[in-house]
Amino acid sequence: MIAVIALDPVDHRILGVLQEEGRIPIAELAERVGLSVSPCWRRVRQMEEWGVILGYAARVDPAALGIGFTAFVLVSIDLHKAPEFEASLLGRGEVVECHAIAGDQDYLLHVKVADMEAFDRFLRAELIKMPGVERMRTSFALKAIKPAQRPAPGKAS
Repeated sequence: MIAVIALDPVDHRILGVLQEEGRIPIAELAERVGLSVSPCWRRVRQMEEWGVILGYAARVDPAALGIGFTAFVLVSIDLHKAPEFEASLLGRGEVVECHAIAGDQDYLLHVKVADMEAFDRFLRAELIKMPGVERMRTSFALKAIKPAQRPAPGKAS
């Protein structure tokens, strides 16, 4: 079991701001969360050392890159093939997330591609041939109501 790090409200505010603006200068971050620069910097470094902050990345608009089609695929597999199935997903750029789930299916895939034709190619030429795949059920996103942009519920207020 992973040890849970106890963070105070200031740490949560720091995380909230960093998740929205990962490139914010430390002086501006400190001002926004009500600290002086040195204590703010120490808190950020401590959260990096603890593994709370895993890194910093740019958020990219997939539609601006011609990747505007989103599908969610529920996959049932032969569980004896789970390690091979999971390994085969790791190199697939179309699969932006994969979760092992409980219930009637075994995995939930979040797939992003250019269009329906690209999804059909991925499904027929790649996904259906992955180790252990037995059944798939797909739903297509009509629009994103609350897109995943913050992996953790930081409090930026």
